[in-house]
Amino acid sequence: MKHFLFIFLMFSTLSGFSQKGLISYEDIKYLLNNNIHYADTFLVAKGYTITKKDNGTKNRKYNIIMQGGTQNTISLRADGKRLFIEIETNEVNQYNLVRESVSQYLIKDGMVADIQSYAVKELGNIYISITDTVPYDALKKDYDIQIVGDKHITAYN
Repeated sequence: MKHFLFIFLMFSTLSGFSQKGLISYEDIKYLLNNNIHYADTFLVAKGYTITKKDNGTKNRKYNIIMQGGTQNTISLRADGKRLFIEIETNEVNQYNLVRESVSQYLIKDGMVADIQSYAVKELGNIYISITDTVPYDALKKDYDIQIVGDKHITAYN
């Protein structure tokens, strides 16, 4: 019995670490409400590497390669005190996590020309487009998730 408990705890711990690089509703909310400089520390702690940092234009790009060869690329752009987030990923769990974590805060959702849109309380709008991978693989998709913060959400300094 002890062995089964140990194996169960080991697998649950490993699955927890595999979720480390994924971004949820709370993570998005944190990023939108804080200065772009806080994103560096926050995302590096989640395992991302900074691939582009331009202080003049206030653009940042972060990347993480996860188990199985999937990856997340997060682009942040500060426009005045507002922050815009784009997540490009081929990790289906990232797509599912965003959809599931915002579901309890949903104001409305819709679908227009292959783009899923969600209006989310205390966050703004999320637009998700799904395309086939190049080269084509029926089991894989590319997900482009764009988050536009509500006009009342500004980043603190």
